[in-house]
Amino acid sequence: MTSRSRSAVRRPAIALITLSLLGAGLAACSKPADSNGGAQTQDTPGITGTSVKIGTHTPLTGPAAAGYSPISKAASAYFAYLNAKGGVNGRKIEYVVRDDGYNPATTSTVVRELVQQDKVFAIVNGLGTPTHSAVVDYLNQQKVPDLFVASGASLWNQPEKSPYTFGFNLDYVREGKILAHYLKEKNPDAKFCVLRQDDDFGADLTTGIKQVLGDLTAEQEYAVSNESLTAQIGALKAAGCTVNLLATVTPFTAIALGTAAKMSYPAQWAASSSGGDYPSLVGYLGEDIGPKLLEGLVAANYLPFDADDEWVELFRQINTEYNADAPFTGNTVYGMSMAYTFAEALSRAGDSPTRESIVEALRSGEVMSNGITPAGFSADNHDPFAGAGITVVSKGVQAYVDGQVFTTDAEGGPVEPFSGQAVPLSGEGVPAP
Repeated sequence: MTSRSRSAVRRPAIALITLSLLGAGLAACSKPADSNGGAQTQDTPGITGTSVKIGTHTPLTGPAAAGYSPISKAASAYFAYLNAKGGVNGRKIEYVVRDDGYNPATTSTVVRELVQQDKVFAIVNGLGTPTHSAVVDYLNQQKVPDLFVASGASLWNQPEKSPYTFGFNLDYVREGKILAHYLKEKNPDAKFCVLRQDDDFGADLTTGIKQVLGDLTAEQEYAVSNESLTAQIGALKAAGCTVNLLATVTPFTAIALGTAAKMSYPAQWAASSSGGDYPSLVGYLGEDIGPKLLEGLVAANYLPFDADDEWVELFRQINTEYNADAPFTGNTVYGMSMAYTFAEALSRAGDSPTRESIVEALRSGEVMSNGITPAGFSADNHDPFAGAGITVVSKGVQAYVDGQVFTTDAEGGPVEPFSGQAVPLSGEGVPAP
């Protein structure tokens, strides 16, 4: 099994993209210069002649903070880079980040503040399935673009119910199918089991897994309020599970592997992109034991990853110059990829962007993002990616396995090899209309 080289860089993940659609006539109209000195060209919240204000909710504190707080910092760094290059159509991006502690009640509060007090143009990359579920209806009722949700739940791909919401992460059902397909090919006689979060994330990934594997030997659930997975890992061991698929966010992937090690329970472990980033997991497990426990870990991913990839090289440069040379992980790639995708959508929304025009830009199918498979946004599809590659950790390096990029649907269709090309870097990562 050969793999394209790459020191662990990658993010699961989790991701979010929503925009405002049909709405009630926010037609562009000329106005005098605004208080910021720019010529305000329309009555669209968050838009001036010189800036675009957007916001997000994300865990900067609490149990999920260590795993995901670097995402918004990476996105902010890309926007600083973009602003230094002149922004998008002459407008610089103002990115307002609010801490929700991964608590749905707090998410509701901070999102309403962003919309009603900060008057943001859009909510971009709100993080988490349980948290964003608390605000998706509100944002659509207010006709606020809800872009690139940091989650792969199927909830974000409901164009009729939620016309302003678009996802960013690979749909969890697709991801589950791709992981299960690869593992079944490699381990045809295994006893397959699942450890999953007790929400739509865990349910959707498990749905995809079962479409490929059928009935599982065992399934175990946990709540994010848990501090221990001893009972769940013990049950998997007792059931004789030999391949365990994890619908877990990063902290709980680490807890699962650490708990299994304490129980002397060897198994093949496979994680979703939301919980399989090697550098982040080493951060939880520690440099002394992390590399040993993570050896052989299988994960799915859908964004540029290899060390010599041109997107990765650009993001490393941006990270050094605009993010204080913070640790470069999958979170870094994820945050910057998402931010680039927003800039691409904004560039296609016209010289005088409105909430409706950015939604229409996504519905047009012209926004490609920068994945290893091109984005497939359309009027009928609000999910970005249809495919993913498989990564394996070997001797401290997490890398894509050559030839293991697949596409599939979120229904019962087959998992098929992807024969196309990844989206190439152009324009120094600054999208042109």
